[in-house]
Amino acid sequence: MRPLEGIRVLEVAMYGFVPSAGAVLADWGADVIKVEHAVTGDPQRGLRQTGTFKIEGDPNPNVEHSNRGKRSLGLDMAKPEGKEVLHDLIRKADVFLTSFLPAGRRKLGFDVDDVRAVNPEIIYARGSAFGPRGPESEKGGYDFTAFWARAGIAASVTPPNSEGMIGPPVPAFGDTISGTNLAGGIAAALLKRERTGEPSVVDVSLLGSGVWAMGHGIALSLRLDKPFIAAAQGGHASPTNPLSGTYATADGSHLTLTMLQPAKFWADFCHHIDRPELADDPRFATAQLIAENTEQAVKIVREVIASRTLAQWSQRFASLSGPWAPVQDSRQVADDAQVRANEYVVRAGELELATNPVQFDVSAPQLGPAPEFAAQTEEILLELGLDWDRIIALKAAGAVT
Repeated sequence: MRPLEGIRVLEVAMYGFVPSAGAVLADWGADVIKVEHAVTGDPQRGLRQTGTFKIEGDPNPNVEHSNRGKRSLGLDMAKPEGKEVLHDLIRKADVFLTSFLPAGRRKLGFDVDDVRAVNPEIIYARGSAFGPRGPESEKGGYDFTAFWARAGIAASVTPPNSEGMIGPPVPAFGDTISGTNLAGGIAAALLKRERTGEPSVVDVSLLGSGVWAMGHGIALSLRLDKPFIAAAQGGHASPTNPLSGTYATADGSHLTLTMLQPAKFWADFCHHIDRPELADDPRFATAQLIAENTEQAVKIVREVIASRTLAQWSQRFASLSGPWAPVQDSRQVADDAQVRANEYVVRAGELELATNPVQFDVSAPQLGPAPEFAAQTEEILLELGLDWDRIIALKAAGAVT
């Protein structure tokens, strides 16, 4: 049994952030009903071009990633008949999950007080750009603005004197991280309700998630009163540790070393690169001397690493005692033996998708495909107890699809 089996989540949300929270909850076993506009559906369904990637036909990964495992219902909440159905759904839900801005929630009648008037025990969860308080609490935003740029991430990864700003590595980068945070908050709220009977209002914002992701750097910046600055492109990451940085291989690839105790790993590393004499070199005899002679060590290591391909180093470093990793692109990650062994990428319908990072009982979640638009409308309405005459009437009125 999955942890959230028996929990019903009513998702009234669009795009990537909040729906990705629903996807995680579905991975964990919740029955997630995705409410979409009766005519247009979630605008994310129309997203075909992301950067240089263009998707033709279905399934569309832009939809599947944040909507796998759900059921879809087409509903016009602006119509009185549609609002009645929404209330029926709320009565049977454990969680109300939304990305709508405050003005939209008030206009359509599903703000906190509206939903709690229908179901006082429901957990109300909302994702926003900038949080529920402050002068910008009613403004919208995307992960590029509120998470990547506003929270200090872009400035911290862009090297000095760069032309322009480094952007997020992939679409929905901040959305997916923030959605996982929101799913975790909802799970905690469910536990609290079980123990105390008291439902919570759960808030997660893109800005707050970005600040949390930057938390270590922000703490350092506040303590030292200066911003965290990225290393110059092509420069070594650490001025005092040759075993903490990225090195180019003979085939134009890269590997990264992160051995924060260089003296502990220096001898073993030297043997793995076939330079055992460096282990006894007086310049590198202690941690202090390694720090003082890092520039010389980096020059040596660069020359050595550049003499073999990444595949050759991967084979040699399989027994290396210190932490290291190949620098992989998004396609290579999917073929990583460790990724596959832990089922971090699994099949969901016709596609393979990344799983959420939480596993229970050493097993990956079983992912289902994202629903087609409004594919389960009739099924869900019948579960609510509506008869066919009412369903037909709702369709005729344009309240459901």
